[in-house]
Amino acid sequence: MSQLKSALHEHTFVCVMEFVPKPSAERFTAIEAIMARTHLRNWPLTVAIGDRVGSPLDMSPLDAFTSFNTPVPALLHFSGKARERHDLLAQLQHMDAAGLDQLLILTGDRLPGHEPGQRPVRYLESVAALQIARQARPDWLLGAALNPFKYHEEEGAAQYFKAEKKLTAGADFMTLQLGYDDRKHHEALQWMKRQPAPKPLIACLMALTHGRAKMLEHVAGAVVTPSMREMLAAELEVSKTYAQARSVDRLALQVIGLKLMGYAGVHLSGIHDLAQLQSLEQALEARLSEIVSLEQWAPAWAASWQMPGLPAVCFNPPGANWRLGESRVSASLREKARYQLLSGFHSVLFDRSNWVSRAFGWAVTRPVWSSPNAARLLHGLERGIKRPMVGCDTCGRCRLEDTLYICPETCPKGLANGPCGGTSQNRCEFGDRECVHSVKYRTAKSVGQTAVLTERLIACVEVETRHRSSWPGWFDATQAGAGSGSKIAPRSSPEAKSALPSTSRSKRSDAMAELDS
Repeated sequence: MSQLKSALHEHTFVCVMEFVPKPSAERFTAIEAIMARTHLRNWPLTVAIGDRVGSPLDMSPLDAFTSFNTPVPALLHFSGKARERHDLLAQLQHMDAAGLDQLLILTGDRLPGHEPGQRPVRYLESVAALQIARQARPDWLLGAALNPFKYHEEEGAAQYFKAEKKLTAGADFMTLQLGYDDRKHHEALQWMKRQPAPKPLIACLMALTHGRAKMLEHVAGAVVTPSMREMLAAELEVSKTYAQARSVDRLALQVIGLKLMGYAGVHLSGIHDLAQLQSLEQALEARLSEIVSLEQWAPAWAASWQMPGLPAVCFNPPGANWRLGESRVSASLREKARYQLLSGFHSVLFDRSNWVSRAFGWAVTRPVWSSPNAARLLHGLERGIKRPMVGCDTCGRCRLEDTLYICPETCPKGLANGPCGGTSQNRCEFGDRECVHSVKYRTAKSVGQTAVLTERLIACVEVETRHRSSWPGWFDATQAGAGSGSKIAPRSSPEAKSALPSTSRSKRSDAMAELDS
C-alpha cells in the first residue's frame, strides 16, 4: 500500500508537497532535500507532481518522477487540457510500468493560447476521466478536485453537484482549491460528511504575501479580496521580513486549524526549499504549544489577519457571500421558456415512441446515409438546424437531454458534467461570458430538474464521433441511449454499470440544499 493510501486509510494526517516539474537540476535537488525529511513534524510527506501547469510542453509528471535520484512517495497529476481518452490510458500504462498506483485527476485550467472562437481545444473532463481510470484500474487511489470558494449560488451549488458526480465516478479523496476562507473550509467538510460514503478531504494551502496575492489575481478560481490585499500591503510597509514571518505564521495556523476541523491532510504549495519547510515547522511547533482546540484557534486565526488601523479582513468578494444551503436565485422567464420549448421539441422528435419520432428515426437510419457524401449532408443538416438554436458543434453524440438543452459545446472547454473550478462570480474562466453551467443550474432549479445535475454521469466524446450527425446513433437499436448520460451504480461499486436509483440521489440533493452554512 502506498504511503498516501495508507495515511488516508489509517486516518493519519498527511502533508502533500506540490512540485511543478521544470528541467532544472536545482529544483529537483531542492525537492529531494525536502522529501529526505520524510515527515513534517510527525506527519508523512508525499510529493504531488503537477501536470501542464504552465504549458503542454512542460515536463510530464512521470518523467519528473523518474528523474529523481532517490525514489520518493509520489502522487502524480493528470490534467485533461487538450487530452483525449487514449492519453489517459497511455499514462495509466506508463505508471503501471513505474510501479505507481495513485493519481489526482483534474480537468485543468485554461490552456495558454486557447481563445474562444479559434480552433476548439478539448478538455478531458475530470468526471469522465475518473470513470475511465476507475474502470481500467479498480484498485488505484484516485483523487479529484473541489473548489468551495464560490460566492454566488449558481457556481457554488454547481460545484457541489459536480463533486457528487466525481464521488460516484470513483474518487477516493478530494483536494480543495487554494483558499483562505475558514468558513468555506468548514462548509466543504460538512458537505462531505453528509455524503452516503464520505471521503477524505485535503486542503491546498500557500503562505500568502503581497507579491503572491498579485500573482493569484491571474490564477483561475483563486479568491484574494481587496481587504486581504490591503492588509498584506500594510505588512509589507513594515518590512519584508515582518511580512514574510507573518505569512509563515498564518500558514502554520491554517494547517493547525484544518487538522482540528478534521481534514485528512494539506497540499502545500509554494515551499521550494528545505529552509522554507523548516521555517514552517518552527512556526507549527510554536503555535501547537498554545493551540489544542478550535476554540483556541479561531481568535488566533482572526488576529493573524489584522493590522492596526485597518478594518477586519473579509474573505468573500464585495457584494457576494453565498453559503451552502442558501437559496436565492431562479431562472428568468426566457431561460424557463427556452427549456420548456426545447424539452417539448425533444419529446416529440426524439423519444423513440410516438409516431413522429419513429418516423423521423426510420428516415435517418436508412442505409442511404452510410455513404460518405450522404453522411456529410446529414451532418450539415443537423449542424445547420442545431447550431443557431443551441450552439451545437455536432459532437456526434448529443448530450442535450442530460444538460437541460444547454449545449456543452458552448463551454470553451466543452465540459458537460458541470463547471470547472476557474469561474469567478458566475463568469467563465475565459472572461467573455457567464458560465453556461450557472445558467444550467438556474434552469434546473426552476424547472425541478436538479437531480439531473447529480445523476447523469456524461461520458467523454470520442474523437472518431466528432463532426458527424448524432441522429442515426440516437435511433439505432444497438446504440439506443448512447446519447444520454450514463448512470452508474452507487459509490460502493463505482465500476458497475447499472442505474443508480434516482430516489436516493434526489434525497441527497435535497439534503444538500437543507445544509446550513
